[in-house]
Amino acid sequence: MSTERKRTRDIEYEQLGDAEIAGFLHSHPDFFERHPGLLAHLRLPHDPGDNTVSLIERQVAILREKNRKLDHKLRELVAVARANDVLSGKIHGLAMRLMGTTDLATMLATVEKVLHDELGSDRSVLVLFGDEPPEDEQGDLLETGFVRNMSREDPGLDLFQTFVNTGRPRCGEIKGVKREFLFGNDGADIQSAALIPLGEKARLGFLAIGSHESSRFHPGMSTDFLARLGELVERGLDCAD
Repeated sequence: MSTERKRTRDIEYEQLGDAEIAGFLHSHPDFFERHPGLLAHLRLPHDPGDNTVSLIERQVAILREKNRKLDHKLRELVAVARANDVLSGKIHGLAMRLMGTTDLATMLATVEKVLHDELGSDRSVLVLFGDEPPEDEQGDLLETGFVRNMSREDPGLDLFQTFVNTGRPRCGEIKGVKREFLFGNDGADIQSAALIPLGEKARLGFLAIGSHESSRFHPGMSTDFLARLGELVERGLDCAD
């Protein structure tokens, strides 16, 4: 190679930035296999012991770190899948218990018990819109605070108007007047809640499930099972009318 051609090539390489060189090596992972002599001229980082790290050791370290992250992600996915499988079984169990139930008091008591005993609710409230049914049809759940009958025009519902209009489950922290409206004065320890509409635009009302943990219900969680739970309760109320 002539001196002039070598000088021209060196100038072209000097004009390349780190990003261009990194992009080239990323697109040509076998570059050093085809040019093994270049490895002798590379300057590689040193560890605290001042021992030179070979290119292979560096690559192995990177691959190990990637493998560790992938293994962690896989464990998370497996844990979520197992939790979803358990939750699916509980939702199915509720469906089986509600099948054929035409007595409103029995239906409501079943829902309240499953929410508390099997789905881990620390406090739950079923808000029903429309005409109030006789108290004997709602059993003792009016006294426990699980069932609350109210008009859709109740001023307190203005706080939840966006949720009612969207007709989709909503999860997150709950506090202040919203928490007091749903769970009353004795619900001060409720930190997060899941709101589940019953029917399109909360046709029949909505279900509020509260938790003492602020992270139990959060905006980023999946709401598929909550939507199914809402559909079951909606169907149960229709059948018990």
